[in-house]
Amino acid sequence: MDDEEVKWGHVSMVEAERRLLAHALLDDPSNARFVLLSETHVPLFDFPTVHSYLVNSTEVFLESYDQPGATGRGRYNRRMSPVVTAAQWRKGSQWFDLDRGLAADVVADRVYFPVFRRFCRRSCYADEHYLPTLLHIRRPTAAANRSLTWVDWSRGGPHPARFTRMEVTVDFLRWLRSGNTCTYNGRTTDVCFLFARKFLPNSLTRFLRFAPKVMGFG
Repeated sequence: MDDEEVKWGHVSMVEAERRLLAHALLDDPSNARFVLLSETHVPLFDFPTVHSYLVNSTEVFLESYDQPGATGRGRYNRRMSPVVTAAQWRKGSQWFDLDRGLAADVVADRVYFPVFRRFCRRSCYADEHYLPTLLHIRRPTAAANRSLTWVDWSRGGPHPARFTRMEVTVDFLRWLRSGNTCTYNGRTTDVCFLFARKFLPNSLTRFLRFAPKVMGFG
């Protein structure tokens, strides 16, 4: 893969995601689900559980919602119209799970992405709007409208909370795994998040200690 400079909050983040999806699609025709993770993510369940959850889902996991105010509708650029209208504008977390069909749509998109690349600049944050808007336009009923990545925004600011070594406890991990409720294939479940972030590198030793007991890792 060619090296390209990627800047936080810049449309280059979406360009990088599209390149990653293109390589993953071409790498193996049997790849069915595509999940974006970062170096600060940790898995909350073992691989068989994660794999089963993804491949048996009838929906993709991507937030796509209409948010009033400066950080939602306020980021829309009227020059995007008529290709992307204000009514179609959506927001969501950049941490996604896509099926193969939607991943192919993202890579093949020559209609909407050029508009984002031209007009979604500076404080627009394309990575929070491109996929949610594309999904709303192309497959509005396909998404569970939630992310599989748990993050803590309760401390305020433009970035979620970061967790250090001593904040990783057995009780905290158990809560991450089953402390919420959501729907999965139309049924209520307490398995809502498969991953969590942002965990600093020094937390690894705690995960290695607790993983066999709490998360079922060998």
